[in-house]
Amino acid sequence: MPYGFYTFWDPTYFLVIIGAVICLLASARVRTTFNKYQRVRSMSGLTGAEAAERILRSAGIYDVVVRHIQGNLNDHYDPRNKTLSLSDSVYNSTSVAAIGVAAHECGHAIQHQKAYAPLAIRSALVPVANFGSMLAWPLILIGLLFSRGSGSLLITIGIICFSAAVLFQLVTLPVEFNASGRAVRILGSLGILGDEELRQTRKVLSAAALTYVASAAAAILQLLRLVILFGGRRSDD
Repeated sequence: MPYGFYTFWDPTYFLVIIGAVICLLASARVRTTFNKYQRVRSMSGLTGAEAAERILRSAGIYDVVVRHIQGNLNDHYDPRNKTLSLSDSVYNSTSVAAIGVAAHECGHAIQHQKAYAPLAIRSALVPVANFGSMLAWPLILIGLLFSRGSGSLLITIGIICFSAAVLFQLVTLPVEFNASGRAVRILGSLGILGDEELRQTRKVLSAAALTYVASAAAAILQLLRLVILFGGRRSDD
């Protein structure tokens, strides 16, 4: 192989590649599963927005606004302004997939109402994770330019900053799994979906949950790569 390949190739890149492949597979899985059940109309005939309104009211939540946003599968609940945003493929759709996604976001609203601890922790970590992600790589790259003593310190701080983003990914897992569990139970208890439809909805939400697992795994692999590289630098000190 050309000399340049050996110059820039690092065996730890395999960790990054593995993480990227995991994320791509998870993303493809959720798109395929959602598209499959997006074609299955629910027997209730409710749209995603209507289902969300009914779920929120049944939980005694009257101060959350359900709104339509442009995009596809970018649905989310914002606890800062109590807004539940549903995308093009969910808001007006009567499919089993759309109702499942809408119910999942309602699950987050219910978590907020009940002061679900992991959600509160995740919300508190948002600015820390964003700040850490922004500073991590600049600190590491600058550290490589300095002498071993001060450079290693900057790299260590950079890795700690990146760890905050990894922690955010890990805390996100129980939040998402809990929201999906709440969604399925509520859809069943309110009679919005039948037994077979609930089974289909579980498949959609399980596929969506895999994307969060994949993101967490990719972040952990990236952190492991940084630790390996830093450890090698320390051994040279």
